[in-house]
Amino acid sequence: MSVTRDDVRKVARLSRIAVPEERLDELAGELNGIMGWIDQLNEVDVEGVEPMTSVVETKLPMREDVVTDGNIQDQVLANAPRTEHGFFVVPKSVE
Repeated sequence: MSVTRDDVRKVARLSRIAVPEERLDELAGELNGIMGWIDQLNEVDVEGVEPMTSVVETKLPMREDVVTDGNIQDQVLANAPRTEHGFFVVPKSVE
């Protein structure tokens, strides 16, 4: 499959990207290079190879799913410019 100037123009229009006419040939060449790499990948024999989500097989650590408040209210409020009764005080934004 070969990407033409018209293909690049159409993709640019569909994606709402302004591409100057003088760049169409350059972009078509780049896209043809990418399509060439994809063709190379299609040549790889993957028969019997199971799909994987990562090249490194690791087990994720599991933890107890417990909801807590963190017990760090004082630390969270420490950098606030103003607080009252354990809450942030912010300027009124709606009248």
